[in-house]
Amino acid sequence: MGSFLEGPSFDRAGNLFCVDVAWSRILRIDSAGGMEVFVAYDGAPNGLKIHRDGRLFVADHKRGLMVVDPADRSVTCRLAGAFGEPFKGLNDLVFSRDGDLYLTDQGQSGLQDPSGRLFRLRAGGQLELVLDRIPSPNGLVLSGDGRSLLLAVPRANQIWRLPLGPDGRTSKVGVFLNLSGGGGPDGLAMDEDDTLYVAQPVLGSVLAFDRYGEPVGRIRSGSGGRLLTNLAFGGPGNRDLFITDASKGMIQRAPVGRPGQRLFSHL
Repeated sequence: MGSFLEGPSFDRAGNLFCVDVAWSRILRIDSAGGMEVFVAYDGAPNGLKIHRDGRLFVADHKRGLMVVDPADRSVTCRLAGAFGEPFKGLNDLVFSRDGDLYLTDQGQSGLQDPSGRLFRLRAGGQLELVLDRIPSPNGLVLSGDGRSLLLAVPRANQIWRLPLGPDGRTSKVGVFLNLSGGGGPDGLAMDEDDTLYVAQPVLGSVLAFDRYGEPVGRIRSGSGGRLLTNLAFGGPGNRDLFITDASKGMIQRAPVGRPGQRLFSHL
């Protein structure tokens, strides 16, 4: 069985981390291109984001929210479930600018069972349900002003927009994009101008849309691999998009010309 890469994220030193779902491990690629298995453990890591203090937070489909200490490489479970029950199966995550952590709980949900959920773990430790009855929540990203969240819903082949009020509650949730292709959207990233980049598996492409939902670009796979799963900005000036290609077990790099949104790890 080959690797299945997801969750690319850069630390402050320029190291690129990603998860290998197939082999339950976290990989680290240094700025010179050298790769190592940073940690392997019994689980199913699916998404990864880095805290401002350097810790790696991992959405694990099997075990919940895991935390890796980069100093000693220890792996601990931060949260195994919600409100006394196990998670369905975490998929992806993103930090807000104030350190709140949003988590998608996908499990096996879909149009036949729209029971996926979006949670927020407050920086102070309180877990909150933001939205339920989602047919397969996946990748997610916050707008530059933090006032809305965009959510990939692959089984519906849509991107949803969730307005966030001052208290963090959401209302008037709507469809931001209707997409095509049998795979549905996976990972999301955003540049500093609120241009949204969508990894669209099966199409073998990353699609770009402006803040109004107008299509403004397309990045086609340079390897021939079609299963592009997730995205992260990095490189000089934070102007390159790094794309995990699960079908080839590789990471592709594409210059986009605009800096990516600064994430919590770099604030």
